[in-house]
Amino acid sequence: MAFRTSPVVAEDEWQIRLDVRDDGIAILTLDHPEKLNAWSWEASRQLGVRADQIRFDERIRVVILQAEGRAFCAGIDLGMPEDRVTGRSPAEKVRNYYEGIRWVHERFRVFHELPQPIIAAVHGYCLGFGFELALMCDIRLCADNAIFALPEAQVGVSIDAGGDMRLAHEVGAGWAKMLALTGKRIDAVTAERLGIIQQVTSAEELRATALELAQEIARNAPLAVQSIKRTIDGFAYRGLNEALKFEALSASVEFVSEDMPAGYAAKAAKQPVEFEGK
Repeated sequence: MAFRTSPVVAEDEWQIRLDVRDDGIAILTLDHPEKLNAWSWEASRQLGVRADQIRFDERIRVVILQAEGRAFCAGIDLGMPEDRVTGRSPAEKVRNYYEGIRWVHERFRVFHELPQPIIAAVHGYCLGFGFELALMCDIRLCADNAIFALPEAQVGVSIDAGGDMRLAHEVGAGWAKMLALTGKRIDAVTAERLGIIQQVTSAEELRATALELAQEIARNAPLAVQSIKRTIDGFAYRGLNEALKFEALSASVEFVSEDMPAGYAAKAAKQPVEFEGK
């Protein structure tokens, strides 16, 4: 299968940094700015480990997710250099992608279902998986330079981390379909108007604003805060885990299509592509 579930780089080289402050705030920082914090299988491994570290740390009352560089996350690393999912036949490759995507969903579930509230502080490009990651957070703030999009269909793949369903929950099926089916980019003002973002600030004020909000939450009774998050999520995301299994299977099919490699190559070369639907 080629896909590995154990880390492939030393922890001091990880692209997701965890810092725990004295005031009950944990800062998770995407720290791979030279690639615009592009996502990979390895990043998913690291997110799951970081979530486990946060989950049982009684010092942590609130989590802030932020990023270094000029982008929050520009989406999936089209090179995916550290490993590839393979198969001896198209059917086995689909099966292997299905299991790989389900494994990734399990990592994301640990993050999304952390007992502590998670505040996303988004700036710059927030595309594809980056957008999906932001949607996994409880409250989303962004800088006025933020750009959001789900461009997967433009490169011949489906959305596979639940961002389409989370977006439909936040803004309704119509807007979710419009954004996901077109790959259309929207700015911070539009994202706030739609209800994707709860507050827009300047880029200079983003981290301070997120920290102030986190401290406000952290001053409240932690067990009560966690109970409120758990209850709201239990209502708001009922059925999501079952739907994610279907999404994993549905999305796996595109990985053996002819459209996907054509789309990836065209995107990397910044060239147009003509999809044939096969």
